[in-house]
Amino acid sequence: MATQRLTRQKWIDAGLDALILKGPPALAAEPLARDLGATKGSFYWHFKDVPALHEAVVKDWQSRALSQIAEALAKEGNSEKRLRRFGAQFVADKQDPAFRAWAHTSPMVADALSDVDQERLTYLVNLLNHLGVRNPAFAQSCLGALIGLPQLQGQTKPTQAFDTMVDLVLALK
Repeated sequence: MATQRLTRQKWIDAGLDALILKGPPALAAEPLARDLGATKGSFYWHFKDVPALHEAVVKDWQSRALSQIAEALAKEGNSEKRLRRFGAQFVADKQDPAFRAWAHTSPMVADALSDVDQERLTYLVNLLNHLGVRNPAFAQSCLGALIGLPQLQGQTKPTQAFDTMVDLVLALK
């Protein structure tokens, strides 16, 4: 087996990929080392143990997810376009469903996911307020739809379904 020098971030990225493709059990030293063509020694050079990797993977994901919200806040455009763009970006995210599944068995992941979802809800509430929709429960409904739509196997793409929901809300206000 050829070994290569890996950075801590490459291990984290490999962990994220493994989580998406194989689930939380794949976040262990041996399977990741095998996938990367590296040694377990390389893993332990960067991480004290497997729980340290788990924490690093969660923190990396959380940081990226929160940065994505901050970037969305900074982007130009009217609220309707921003809402649609947020929806499209959310349903295209392959990491979110993997973290939601992992959160069922990990309080650490559940806490991080809760923090990210709270920021997402705040963003949605603000966008919807600008569109004249003042009921914060609707923002929660939007987030719930975005979480659930990718799970459905229907004829309509999740982004189209979300856009239809936005169209309905805008027509009713």
